[in-house]
Order: sequence, then structure tokens, then C-alpha cells
Amino acid sequence: MISVAGLSTGLALRIVDATADKEHAMIPDEAEHKRAIDYFMENIEKVESVDDLVGDYQLYSFVMKAYDLEDQIFGKAMMKKVLQSDINDRDALVNRLTDDRFETFYNAMGFSDGGKVNPNTSDDDWKAQIVAAYVDTTYVNAKSEDNEALGTVLEFRRKAAEVRTVFDLLKDRDLAEFARTALGLPDAIAGGDIDKQAQLIASRIEIGRLGDPEYVESLVQKYVAITDATADFSSTNAAIQLMNSAASGASGSFVPVTIDIQAIQGFSGYRTR
Repeated sequence: MISVAGLSTGLALRIVDATADKEHAMIPDEAEHKRAIDYFMENIEKVESVDDLVGDYQLYSFVMKAYDLEDQIFGKAMMKKVLQSDINDRDALVNRLTDDRFETFYNAMGFSDGGKVNPNTSDDDWKAQIVAAYVDTTYVNAKSEDNEALGTVLEFRRKAAEVRTVFDLLKDRDLAEFARTALGLPDAIAGGDIDKQAQLIASRIEIGRLGDPEYVESLVQKYVAITDATADFSSTNAAIQLMNSAASGASGSFVPVTIDIQAIQGFSGYRTR
């Protein structure tokens, strides 16, 4: 993959936009990923139950990685309970976990009858979707390792259309961080009252337009402009002074002020569409 380490987020994003399709196409041919994909394609049809899936470490780890749950692979017992859940039961484990990756994974896998049935594993289209998710997650995570802010942008792009309420946005760590930065809000407000956070963000982001690519890109450009401005200039930069003043008032309490986006864009050379 092309490394974007050390580059500004704006430059890294332009490179990614120019090369993403080619790099996605290359991942399945890389030896490590080719072995994993081939094993999945050759063996997933044998899986009929959650026990079958978790019992085959290569298959289990593959689908977990596909849905960005590699950090949870060790928790087999919990993942079994998640996949055996009845999502229509409010008290089911899948509904009690605040990290939306688990619900996404649950829905993608498609087990039913307490985890005993899965008609998807012999469906070629379903297999292709899982492989595509694996490739895309591999790609995004690699870029995020190079440039964390770029990774956040890519996560926002691929998840934005799925956001239905402001709480969907807030419960996802990457999306929430994106929103705070794009709006010029201090990260410290994340520790405040969730309803107040939701009200503040909903008043400044049109949640109903997150399925509109042009609107999404306008938010991306704001995020990139602020990220690069705060990364590329010294602490005397007006942008950083604004960030610092936003973080705390004279009393030490948080003051959620919005950074002047136009001023930031003037420093960084970016414009919203």
C-alpha cells in the first residue's frame, strides 16, 4: 500500500481518493490476505451454527476482522452470546452493548434460532459482501495507522449514510470525534451530559442529509481544514488559541464554542463545497 504517514490529512486524503480503487483491488492478491480469503470461501459453507463459526478460529477471526472487531477476538464467550441473541428482545446482549460494531456484526452474520441456523453461508452474494468488508476494513485500518485523522475521515465516509439519529453518531467513537472536530468543539465535551451533546451537535449537523455525498464531503473538508490547521501551526496560531479557549473558560468549566471555519480554511488552504 502507498504510505501516507507524515503527510497532512488534506494531502493524504487527495492521494487516497486517487488510489483507493487500485489499492482495494490489490489487497486480495497479497499473500496473507489471499490465504485468509481463500480459506473463508472454501470453508464457510460448513458453518451452520454459531458454535461451528467460533469453533473454527480461522473463519471466526476472518469475519471478526471484516467488521473491525479484531480487538474482541479473544472474547469468544461474549461473541457467542451476541450472535445467539434475539435482536427483538430489548434485554438481549446485542442490544445492551453500546459499541455499534456488535450490532453491525450481528446483522451481517445473520444467525437465527438462538444461533443454530444460518442460511447465508451458502449464498455467494453474502460471501462476497463479507470479503468486501474484510478488504475495506483492512484498507481503512492501514491508512489509519499511517494517519489517524485520515482514518477517521474514511470511517465517517463509509458510515455516515447509516446514521439515522444524532445518538447513532455519538455512540460511535470515530463518528463522534469527527463531528466534534468538524464543528470546532473540544473533545472534553464528550464527558458531559449526552442529551446536551446530542442537542448541540444536532443543531449544527443536518443528520437527515448524511446520506448526501456532497453534504458529507462538505463536513469532511471542514474536518480536514481544522485538523491540518491545528497540526501544522504553532500554539500561537489563532486556530489553536481558539481550540484552547474552547476547552476551558476562566472558571475551568467547558465552554462549547464553535471555531470560525472560514478563518481556519484561510490558514489551511481548504474550502468547503
